[in-house]
Parts: sequence; structure tokens; C-alpha cells
Amino acid sequence: METLGYLIDGFGVALAPHNLMFALLGAFLGTLIGALPGLGPANGVAILIPLAFSLGLRPETALIMLTAVYAGAMYGGRISSILLNIPGDEPAMMTCLDGYPMARKGKAAEALAISAVASFIGSLIATVGLILLAPVLADFALTFGPAEYFALFLLAFATLGGITGKNPMKTVVAAAIGLMIATVGIDNTGVQRYTFGVLELYEGVDFIIAIVGLFAISELLFFIEEKAGGGKEKMTVNKLSLTWADIRAILPSSIRGGILGFVAGVLPGAGASLGSFIGYTLEKKVVGSKGTFGEGDPRGVAAPEAGNNGASSGALVPMLTLGVPGSGTTAVLLALLISLNITPGPLMFTQNADIVWGVIAALLIGNFLLLVLNIPLVGIFVKLLSVPPKYLLPIVTMVAFVGIYSISNSAFDLYFMVAFGVAGYIFRKLEIPLVPIILGLLLGPEMEKNLRHALDISDGNWTILWDSGLAIGLWVFAGLGLILPYIVGPLLRRRMKVQTGTGGPEGD
Repeated sequence: METLGYLIDGFGVALAPHNLMFALLGAFLGTLIGALPGLGPANGVAILIPLAFSLGLRPETALIMLTAVYAGAMYGGRISSILLNIPGDEPAMMTCLDGYPMARKGKAAEALAISAVASFIGSLIATVGLILLAPVLADFALTFGPAEYFALFLLAFATLGGITGKNPMKTVVAAAIGLMIATVGIDNTGVQRYTFGVLELYEGVDFIIAIVGLFAISELLFFIEEKAGGGKEKMTVNKLSLTWADIRAILPSSIRGGILGFVAGVLPGAGASLGSFIGYTLEKKVVGSKGTFGEGDPRGVAAPEAGNNGASSGALVPMLTLGVPGSGTTAVLLALLISLNITPGPLMFTQNADIVWGVIAALLIGNFLLLVLNIPLVGIFVKLLSVPPKYLLPIVTMVAFVGIYSISNSAFDLYFMVAFGVAGYIFRKLEIPLVPIILGLLLGPEMEKNLRHALDISDGNWTILWDSGLAIGLWVFAGLGLILPYIVGPLLRRRMKVQTGTGGPEGD
């Protein structure tokens, strides 16, 4: 009953006219961003964070808008997958398998509508799971001491590569780079570290500058190099003729995919790619010879869409309750919370209950908004795919530069953002993932703080770090997180490539 009371209060926050307006704006922009191949939800949220600051939004409004962007981008990723056979991001790869064949058969509108309905069901299941599971996990997290939190942060880094990670060693290198950047500035004893006499570095590296540079600016450089002038195959969208019978036929697939996706999302490092893959794979086994998977089976669209959208909401569970992001996009949202002086974790449910439950209520409302937006506005989203990059690039660049400058009014921050953008471009060329760098930058200070606190309590005795059963369990899971990608990762990636016949960009 207490949870229900909090949720009702959350609806009071989410249904405020200005919050509802920004949720609708975020859902619309997120869908547009998701439809653009290669951008994905992490880049979309990173690009729009400066906009939230420049508009002077309240913390709950900013978080509601960007969470809606996240959900919208997960919806939008299916558009280019179905119409062009180009995944909007990695989780949308599995949607290509049956979505594009449906479009080739003249059923593009049905495929888009089915994916919208399945995404709605998957997100709804995961949001209900978030409501039920998050308070329980938050109460459990209150038993954590500094040693347990240090082990938890190690677990976050160990599982970051996920079982779909391309190269676990490069993930470790990226996390180390992030931790190194996190040490820049004045530590809690007053000692300067790696400031080189530059006054702007005394307070450390700003999360927002690093995120916008690494994601948005590096993406611009990739657009310039690879996508400028590149033509796209055009697909005619037929008139929608989806019936209730069609929806009933995909309902079991959507429910199964949504549940599997939620479980995958709750696991740190697994993410929407795994949710999409296991949703499709299980559905193919359940249906068996009765299906026409790979040839345009509607259930082959519904299952992965429900899976990746269920995982996106599930990834909010560890971020809100433990302060550990479950995906790349939630790592970006974590940076937003920290920059707003809000500490994610179990105490957030008591100290910032209005924000937490406002966001959860906004997710429920946003699912309905996205369903209403996605079906009638298919034509607009499709036309966006034909917009040349030379028109999109200046808009994205303007948002990034104006947004960052409006936060601090510092030209140094603009140069710093560009430097991070160039670094991000180089890292991506070397196939070094960017999300571990951001996570190292975000969690590094808290990780160091908890390590110092634990050693202070024990008078420098390092055994305190594995002195409790809970800490030992976290260390064991961290070890498994480092080992499993070498064993399971190559096998899973081979199976995904066999089924999709392609690779994909760095996902959510």
C-alpha cells in the first residue's frame, strides 16, 4: 500500500502540465533520434542533456524529459530496421530479420504498428516490474556498508562489457581510462591531482562535457566521414490495415519478450541487445515449425521489440536503487542525476521520492504517449530517414555547443568538449567502447570515497573489503562478470551474426 501511495504522488508530479509537455516532447524527439541509424538512445540522451540545462528545467522535469527520450529512442530504432534493413542501434538488429521481409511484402505499415504495440507491451511489463522490484531492492541496499559498495562498483565494471561485448580487454582499458580521468582535480584531502596548473581542472572533469563530447561530437565526426552523401534505399509505406486479430496473435510473443527483456535489463551490463536476442530466440523455439521466422513472421517482429523495450525500463532498476547503471543510456542518465546534485541509490527513494516516483509514473504515461505517437506519425518518421546529413549536422552541433556554453559560459568547456569528441572518435576507430569511460568517470569518485571510508574504519586493514558474506558474494559475481564474456560472449555473438547476417553499432 505504501508503494501505491508513492505511485499516486508520482502521478501528481508526472501529470503536471509542464512535465507532461516535456514528456511528450522527449518521446517525440527520442523517436526521431532512434529512427536515425547509428545514433541510438545513449547518443540521443547525451545530445539533449545540454538542452535540459539551457532551458533551466527542474530536476524532475529534466529527468522525465530525458527518460522519455530514452524510451522514444528504443521505439524509434525499429523504423530504419523495418524500412531499410539498417538497425537504428544494436538492439534493433533482431527486428531486421522479420521486419524488413514484411516491408518487402508490402506490409511495412503493419510491421511498424506491430513493433509499436509490442514495444508498448514490453515497456509496460518492465515498468510494472520496476514499481514492484525497485522499493524491495532499495530497502536491501540500505544494508550495504562502504566495503559492500566498493565491491558493488567493482561488479558494475566487471559486468559492463556484458556477454555481448566485442572485446572484454578493451572494455577494461576503457574503464581504466575513465577512472584515470576521474582522479583529475582536488581530492578530499586537498591534494591537487593532474591539474597541471589549469584553474578549470581544479574541480575535476565535468560529466556533461565529457558525455556530450564523447557521444555527440564523435558521432558528428563519424557522420562527416561515413554518412555524408550516402544514399538510402527508399521504401513505400502502405496504408495501415492492422486488425485486433493481428494484435491478439502477437500478444503472447510480446508478453514473453517483455518478461525476458526486463530480466536482461536488471542485470548490469546485459542490456537491451541481450533482451532482444533472447526474446527472438525463445519465440522461434516456442513457435517451432508453425512459424515463418526470417520470412516476415509478425511474431519475429513483436518478440525482439518487446524484449529490447522491456530491457530499457529494466535497466533503470539498478540505476535508481543501487546507483549502478544497467546500460549505456542509464549511465548517461546517472551523470544527469549527479550533475543535479541527486545521489542515486537506496536513499533516493526517501530523500527524493517525488523525483523517483514522478519518473516511474512518467514512464507509464510515456508508454501510452509513444503508442499514440508512433502509429499515426509513421509517415513523418519515415520522411526523416531521407533528410541528408548536411541538414542534420548543423542542428545537432548547435544544440551541443549552445547547450554546453549556456551551462558555464566558458569557452574552455567548448574546447574541452571538442577534445573529448576527437578522443571519442579515435577510441571508436580503435573499437574501444565509450560507455566504460563514462562509467569510470561517474563511479570513480564514489568508489574512491568508499574505499577510503572502509580503510579508515578498519585502520588500514584491507581484509575489510571481503569481511562480510554480502561483500564476498559481490566479489564472486564480479569475478564471474570478468570471466563469462570470454566464454559466453564469442558464442552469443556468433549466433547473433548467423541469425542477422550482420554486425551492428555500439548499442544501448
